Amino acid sequence: MNILIVKLSAIGDVIHTLPALAALRQLYPDAHITWVVEEAAADLLADQPHLDRVVISRRKAWLRELRGGRIAAPIKEIRAFLRELRSRPYDLVIDFHGLLKSAVIVLISGGKRKLGYDSMQEGSALFYNEKIPEKMEKHAVDRYLDFVRYLEGSGSDIRSLAETPEFTITVGGERLERTIAPRSELLKGVGEEEKRGEGTESGGVRKAERRYVAVNPVAFWETKLWEENKFAELGDRIREELGIDVVLTGSEAGPLEKIKTRMKTAAVNLGGQTTLRELASLYRDASLVITTDSGPMHLAAAVGTPVVALFGPTDPVRTGPYGRGHRVIRREMSCSPCFRKHCKAPRCMTDITVEEVFSAVKEVLEKGEKDGNQ
Repeated sequence: MNILIVKLSAIGDVIHTLPALAALRQLYPDAHITWVVEEAAADLLADQPHLDRVVISRRKAWLRELRGGRIAAPIKEIRAFLRELRSRPYDLVIDFHGLLKSAVIVLISGGKRKLGYDSMQEGSALFYNEKIPEKMEKHAVDRYLDFVRYLEGSGSDIRSLAETPEFTITVGGERLERTIAPRSELLKGVGEEEKRGEGTESGGVRKAERRYVAVNPVAFWETKLWEENKFAELGDRIREELGIDVVLTGSEAGPLEKIKTRMKTAAVNLGGQTTLRELASLYRDASLVITTDSGPMHLAAAVGTPVVALFGPTDPVRTGPYGRGHRVIRREMSCSPCFRKHCKAPRCMTDITVEEVFSAVKEVLEKGEKDGNQ
């Protein structure tokens, strides 16, 4: 049996689909499973044990080149992509994305069963011959698992898996060593008093002794951002009052450096220095991750690290950090969630205080220490 998964982006959405992939592998252990993904999130699927093949779409790059007048090179790449996509006869194609760009790939794939949501976003449902309801009151992880529940039918195995979804992100030994080894390239000077013994990971370093808090202050939507001076003040309080190192993460160093320079205490700026899988490993060994509503937030939750998440224009019920032990900071406002990317007065974020975030950080850390000692 040949199965094609279509989930192109973004980072958080790809992470949310991983439990459905694991459930599909459980339901069809002998199937050949292919996943079509855009290049920005492709690193998350490298060495994925539940997949047989990853087909990468460079859609955004192709469009940029075509708009810039370059024709031959992107057309050649698009043809190669289509040949690779159609190189297997798919018995089942599942569109987890549910937009026109993904539905077109479903159509082009030539699959027999074309399964998607009945929500008709951008007319996508017109491209499927099997549909399920898209229940937006559910978290995205559970909505995606609905596809597997539909395929599984009346059995009970997948329902039990839905209670404890499996997030699998593989990090090779070399990458793991780069992010968590003592005095490593990335974390030089952070948590240097490691202890060694039984139950240790790469290099013999126990997670409990890696005392740093990772902070992801960036997001693609400007309405999801919190003020730089507040992140700086929060970082100082974590260093001064809790005695824990602060590691700033993000896709670029510049925005993080602005926060670092506002801090009175030291911080490590890892902006632009990690791949997604390296970031996953870094987050896995953090005591806590403080973040905006973004892909890194979902990455931290997926690797089992507690998250303190700052929410404004979006709905944490649908896209909050998945699992237990996380804390969402959110202002209850009549206009929220509005899902707007621009706002002249984003009070849902600006009204969040340093004190309430710091209090949440302390509570989550103290609970983690208590649970770890039990």
